Amino acid sequence: MDTETLSRIQFAATIAFHYFYPPISIGLGLMLVFMEGLYLKTGEKIWHQMAHFWTRIFGLVFAMGTATGIVMEFQFGTNWATYSRFVGDVFGSALASEGIFAFMLEAGFLSILLFGWNRVSKKTHFFATCMVCLGAHFSAIWIVVANSWMQTPAGFHLEIRGERFPANYPLRVEDIPHARAVIEDFWAMVFNPSSVDRLTHTVLGAWLTGAFLVASVSSYFFLRRRHLEIARRGLRLALPFAAVVSLLQFLSAHSTAKGVAANQPAKLAAMEGIYKTEAAAPLTAIGWVDEKNERTIGLKLPGMLSFLVHGKIESSVKGLKEFPPQDRPKVQPVFQLFHLMVACAFAMAGLAFVGTALLFQDRLFSPNFAPSRWLLLALVPAVLLPHIAGQAGWFVAELGRQPWIVYGLLRTSQGFSEVVSANQVLTSLILFSMVYALLFALFIYLLNRKIHHGPDEDHLPKHDGGIPARANA
Repeated sequence: MDTETLSRIQFAATIAFHYFYPPISIGLGLMLVFMEGLYLKTGEKIWHQMAHFWTRIFGLVFAMGTATGIVMEFQFGTNWATYSRFVGDVFGSALASEGIFAFMLEAGFLSILLFGWNRVSKKTHFFATCMVCLGAHFSAIWIVVANSWMQTPAGFHLEIRGERFPANYPLRVEDIPHARAVIEDFWAMVFNPSSVDRLTHTVLGAWLTGAFLVASVSSYFFLRRRHLEIARRGLRLALPFAAVVSLLQFLSAHSTAKGVAANQPAKLAAMEGIYKTEAAAPLTAIGWVDEKNERTIGLKLPGMLSFLVHGKIESSVKGLKEFPPQDRPKVQPVFQLFHLMVACAFAMAGLAFVGTALLFQDRLFSPNFAPSRWLLLALVPAVLLPHIAGQAGWFVAELGRQPWIVYGLLRTSQGFSEVVSANQVLTSLILFSMVYALLFALFIYLLNRKIHHGPDEDHLPKHDGGIPARANA
């Protein structure tokens, strides 16, 4: 394989591995806010025990996310030097904002969250938990803004050999080593055409990740007849929240798809396997793309894609044949990954709504009610669903943008580092894969150990009101 292909594989592998952790940090951070908030409101010590247990898991996830995220940023300079030079002004602003407003806030209060139990007042600890949660969300904001700018660039002009050019200036091959995008409107860059939709979709997905993690472990505890009250509270908290967020996620997905249709029509066509521009375009529920004959075979809902995207069945949806072959994404992987993401979304919504209905009927914890037991059994492995959906969604976003690394401006084949050889990238890819495999094995071992240990039944708050107890009291 050539340098470009290996560099793409390496970056995809490292970012996919890293992206396993941030959604947990965001979603579980919000769950911790809920747990501690309920402890402050009710004074029930069971909420304190739950928060303390999940804080230990949050600390493990945060450490892994930080370690794997650093590697990802180094690759911009090593494997993608031309790209980094081109977007340096834009990415420098976004990533600097992420470091100042997100990471410092999150890391600054993390020590209080992890080690402040019984050393600070419960209100102070709750404030630290809120700040860590807010920092995790801020981190998502700036990372998604930077990535969204690559999808729908805005608020900039081009500078070539020190001379200013408009954003729509067609770059020539000889211009690329001397060209860079320069911000002229910071807020236009931040609120580019896709950033709000993509941020909303990403954050809601992270909330589902946290909710299903709590629901999965709580179901495991209940089925094993351990920590029963904590298991009940966890399910009562996580399932209704997941049901509400699932509904919001469908609304967000609809808005995101409309944005893709307006700003990246080739991506939408690949997502649904649409080759010919046609009115009353069908929505394919499940199928297979015959790329050789440029057609899609499967179960289709006539006119539904046109209706969802444009609000009218008779509206036309642009097909891939409207674009030159060299400007089209690979259809089969985009199509299948998109439908995998949708399938996971429906599965999560189904589990959340059924579980919530059983909760309201007071039948979820009935020992002799078979559907409840089957649901709890399904919820244990369902912790994987938001991760599968999130990974598939990011691959759809990135593969669907191809062949552009900055949509409409810079091709992926023009962005990699020409001084790096294929052998160097391959060697580092193998080494990274080995290290990441060991890290993931360690993470699973520690996570499994913490879950099997469960909450500390004797870990109760030693302070009441606003006066903290001393550590050695």
